[in-house]
Amino acid sequence: MIPRKVLDIGWRDLGYACVRSIWPGRGDAAARLEAGWGPPGHVLATLSVRSGFDLYLQALALPEGSEVLVSAVTIRDMVAIIELSGLKAVPVDIDPATCAPRLDALERAVTPRSRVLVVAHLFGARVPMAPIAAFAKRHGILLVEDCAQAYAADGYRGHAGTDLAMFSFGPIKTATALGGGILVFRDAASRATLGRRQAAYPLQSRRAFLRRVVFYMVLKMLNRRPVYSLFAAACRWAGRSHEAIIAASVRGFGSGDLLAQLRHRPGHALLALMHRRVRGHDRRRIASRIEAGRSLVSQLPAGIVPAAEAEPHVHWVLPVQCSEPERLVWYLLRHGYDATRGATSLFALPPATGMSDAQRMMARLVYLPLDDTTPAERSDLARRVGDFLAADTRIGVPAQG
Repeated sequence: MIPRKVLDIGWRDLGYACVRSIWPGRGDAAARLEAGWGPPGHVLATLSVRSGFDLYLQALALPEGSEVLVSAVTIRDMVAIIELSGLKAVPVDIDPATCAPRLDALERAVTPRSRVLVVAHLFGARVPMAPIAAFAKRHGILLVEDCAQAYAADGYRGHAGTDLAMFSFGPIKTATALGGGILVFRDAASRATLGRRQAAYPLQSRRAFLRRVVFYMVLKMLNRRPVYSLFAAACRWAGRSHEAIIAASVRGFGSGDLLAQLRHRPGHALLALMHRRVRGHDRRRIASRIEAGRSLVSQLPAGIVPAAEAEPHVHWVLPVQCSEPERLVWYLLRHGYDATRGATSLFALPPATGMSDAQRMMARLVYLPLDDTTPAERSDLARRVGDFLAADTRIGVPAQG
């Protein structure tokens, strides 16, 4: 079986992380990481993007009930952080062709209580920010870019009009360090304020990070196709869903007190691994995935891939839309492709009334395996998706339920 996602980290990096968890080495990893990422005094390394976003909202100290406009497709924890801060998350519908917020939807969503706009770059596609930055400036709204899914190792650090750009190195992200976030601020004073707040947090423990590294070593072994196939078969034999086990395993934070989990400083081992990954990541691996994504998209039926028209696009994941997504997943699993409906923690934040394009898109979404596939496998996968969409009522897949 071809796994849905392959961890973007090598064994040497994992070994390095183990060593640093036991012998942290020099304590200047944060300074070296931040200095190598952007202008002095404008960059802050955090435990995660969510930790950084929570810090940012704390520092803003907005009046209770203030509105944060967000791309209608985002992750649940970002909405939870907004609401736990006493603020209201207001969804802005997106154009499925580019996954960019619609400008007309932005104009309808903005009110005198709107204070912040958070734009998520989805699936590896980068949203054109110039018109959105102009909108934010016109309305006096702070602009935040969530670049967690779109890191391309190409030097992009956020649009010039962006107040805060956030980059993630979580477990399933490009150039993963198994955690960690990097924030880039337009205003050095904001960075200094958040830095002081973060300095008061407890330090992430070396033991906790070492356990995390060992866990992902095991998960990386599962990325080998024969092992992954055995794992999936064993789950079926035991009456368990390998889908549910994997989804729970790669979740960045547990089900407890979210803010208590977020409010830690990144440990020296995590910072050292982040620095190593950012400095030494092989750009050719990203280029290979971009080419694989373009190849697969070009062979799939037109109009079914969200953000297919976006440029640049690193194809962090490759989703398709289907009227019967559960049946498509089952059909592809039968043929050795570990397609899934839940490769990420994304969801569509519902509007106050009606149904949005974002909701319609997410209700139809299936993620296809792409990492480390061969041209022949991509052609076969595209053919099978096309066959299903063309004749799904005759394909012989039983109704699920």
